[in-house]
Amino acid sequence: MKITFPHMGTSWIAFKTLVEGIGHEAVLPPPPTKRTLDLGTKYAPEFACLPFKVLLGTYLEALEMGADTIISSGGVGPCRAGYYTQLQGRILREQLGYDVRVITFEPPRGHLLDTFRILRDLVKVSFPEFATAAWLAWQKLLALDALERESHRVRPLELDKGTTSRVLSQGIAAIEQADSVKEVRNVTADFLERFRQIPKDPEYEPLKVGVIGEIYVVLEPFVNLDVVETLGHMGVYVDRSIFLTNWVTENTFLDTFRVQAERSARMAAQPYLPELVGGHGQTILGETVLYAKRGFDGVVQLAPFTCIPEIVAKSIMPRVSKDLDIPVLTLMLDEQTGKAGIATRLEAFVALLKMRRNRLAMTRGETA
Repeated sequence: MKITFPHMGTSWIAFKTLVEGIGHEAVLPPPPTKRTLDLGTKYAPEFACLPFKVLLGTYLEALEMGADTIISSGGVGPCRAGYYTQLQGRILREQLGYDVRVITFEPPRGHLLDTFRILRDLVKVSFPEFATAAWLAWQKLLALDALERESHRVRPLELDKGTTSRVLSQGIAAIEQADSVKEVRNVTADFLERFRQIPKDPEYEPLKVGVIGEIYVVLEPFVNLDVVETLGHMGVYVDRSIFLTNWVTENTFLDTFRVQAERSARMAAQPYLPELVGGHGQTILGETVLYAKRGFDGVVQLAPFTCIPEIVAKSIMPRVSKDLDIPVLTLMLDEQTGKAGIATRLEAFVALLKMRRNRLAMTRGETA
């Protein structure tokens, strides 16, 4: 098989390792571009959300490169993401005439037998070889997330703007080339040290902003128009609520065995939205509550236009913001959204947060 998969941030590196490790050829999905979005928009239903359109365009580009199989994930609840692969497969086969197989991994809880059957069909190597490939892929995911987290911490402090992003790009490339767990760990340690050596302003105290929202728009910089990097260059420390390793741990392993962390976002959201509404509608409210309790200056919500769970959360967000005194900026994203417009809104939001922090500091000083 010539297998492709969604391009979502840096996760393609780990997926490539796994696909090749189980005995198949990986057709790397190209990084999304305007062409990708235009292709997806051309063939997607008019009111499909932005992730659907970008993913459809990505699959079309991968099929042009020779892919014959697409692997993606499903979903639960009322979010339309659970139907993405079914509808995309029909568009590719029935509307566009591609002979393509679409394989959907549903959340393991309630689908363990289906997952086992898919793996039995896909894996063409021995179990020890499969376990080795899966472990290496997981270690690469952990390493990529570790470097991204550190880049978020360092970027607002750097003296030479752009240094952090360059080091991060080099680290990502080195992790892609690593072919053993030991090498992955050595590369991670090396680049974490490089981040520490970047000249920084030791006196600067950056604003702290949490970024929440639908997983694809949070993880894929092309789709969110580089919100995280833009904020970092504005001198803001960004804490992204979703990293793929955390999401997999919480929504695959822990959810399968019905284990829930005591301080999880779902529990924090209970006073505002006690029911699951699909997607990340409930969890982003809980994340906002947790960011407020951690003393963050503000929150940015990234939401695909027409996404029902995000719209539900957006309607409740003003109450959360008022109750916990934490400013929230919601950015609704679609194919018409421009990077310059997003940057302008972020600049205004950051200016508001700076004034708010100064006002709070003066109030504390007067109280003292």
